[in-house]
Amino acid sequence: MKSLLLTILSMLPFISEPDFFKKQLEFPRVAKAFDSKGKQVDRLLSANDIHTSKFDLFLRALKKEQKLEVWAKKKSQKVFALIKTYDFCTFSGVLGPKRKSGDLQIPEGVYQVSNFNPESSYHLSFKINYPNKSDLVFADKKNPGNDIYIHGDCVSIGCIPLGDNNIEELYLLAAKAKSAGGTIQVHIFPSSMNSKAYAKLKSEYEDNPELLSFWANLKPIYESFEKNKQIPTVKINEKGRYELL
Repeated sequence: MKSLLLTILSMLPFISEPDFFKKQLEFPRVAKAFDSKGKQVDRLLSANDIHTSKFDLFLRALKKEQKLEVWAKKKSQKVFALIKTYDFCTFSGVLGPKRKSGDLQIPEGVYQVSNFNPESSYHLSFKINYPNKSDLVFADKKNPGNDIYIHGDCVSIGCIPLGDNNIEELYLLAAKAKSAGGTIQVHIFPSSMNSKAYAKLKSEYEDNPELLSFWANLKPIYESFEKNKQIPTVKINEKGRYELL
């Protein structure tokens, strides 16, 4: 019964929960990860002058580069610092958003961590809230797909796998950030969207105006963070388009 209760609690929507990290340590895989990587995680934060239990976390994935960037900041600060970059262990699908269950696509857009799974089939994992309101406008109405995770192991049918070693470190970081309160936002882009990379995307996909329109909608979000190192406030309008506020 206790194990069942802990599992239910771990899957609740992301809220400020100071004891969340301690509860996660009651799961064997998380406890083992903490034993081997807990000090390493604290050193990673301390090296960037970030409090080890009072910080915000932001994740940004670049599909073409197959990189997951980890950004963090003190609660008292506004500006994020890049503290780590992980390589995808493998990759599925092609550039472009996810639009249907079974299409193998890694989503693209603005998401957040919605729950944690310390007993994942893929070692450890946490879920992003795909489909979001934008996806529901453009994706298949009957079966847009779901269950998109950042996880361990080295397989993917639309998720972001980092391998067991890396997910242990990132899972601890994310669980600590949840205990500190706030939301872990996850932005997923087709690639870096600086001027050179974006020009290359436009050239390579010039025969796909629908896809280019979608990427043009994402570009200001990327640029805003690049300029300010602050997560921009974004809303999704009734047409499924992202709007900076």
